[in-house]
Amino acid sequence: MRIDILTIFPQLFEAPFGFGIFKRAIDNGLVQINPVNIRDYAHDKHHTTDDYPYGGGAGMVMKPQPIFEAVEDIKNKLDDKGASLPVILLTPQGRLFSHKIAVELSQHPHIVLICGHYEGVDERVVEHLATDAISIGDYVLTGGEVPAMVVADAVLRLVPGVLGSEESPLDDSHASGLLEYPQYTRPPEYRGWQVPEILLSGHHAQIAKWRREQIIKRTLEMRPELLDKADLGQEDKRLVKRMMHTDKKD
Repeated sequence: MRIDILTIFPQLFEAPFGFGIFKRAIDNGLVQINPVNIRDYAHDKHHTTDDYPYGGGAGMVMKPQPIFEAVEDIKNKLDDKGASLPVILLTPQGRLFSHKIAVELSQHPHIVLICGHYEGVDERVVEHLATDAISIGDYVLTGGEVPAMVVADAVLRLVPGVLGSEESPLDDSHASGLLEYPQYTRPPEYRGWQVPEILLSGHHAQIAKWRREQIIKRTLEMRPELLDKADLGQEDKRLVKRMMHTDKKD
């Protein structure tokens, strides 16, 4: 999978994807991260990518021309001229990013992420270039670079082979719409705190049952609103009802 990231700070992407899992995935040809410097597509001698907003107001607005030409350059090098290429603007006004959207994007062999900056981008980018707009939360950052890293990280780890084990993403929090069960490793006792005995028993069916109970318990305690949207079986529903009854008694 390939992700082109349009930014005025391409150097910011060297470290996050230059180590560990993603470096191995890049070296093995599984994924490609391509930061594109928007300034390279500005025509003036100062490589200007922003200007004052029409109508007045604080701050600067990113110009449409360098962004359009950067995306068009990417598309022109593709066999189908980018007819089906997702072009995503990172903006606080976009749809809220989620695991479901990460899965959706991971199905594409190639996506483009546009990092906004300053007071935002010219609205013509939104209306006539971007095919989608994504926000990573209800807050404002200084630019779209950090959101682009978040989206790229969440998407690329879903590409087959990136994590090594095909099962790893399946147990993640939010993969099933619920939070993940607690995880433990060696030693079995640390500072008097014990690993739950069931995990040391070797009884896989009982371990699976315990983990499912912990998934329900943790979600109920930390993100109860997720249970309203989750596809729960009858046993899960009984667990939720029992746990809620127990909480009320306490």
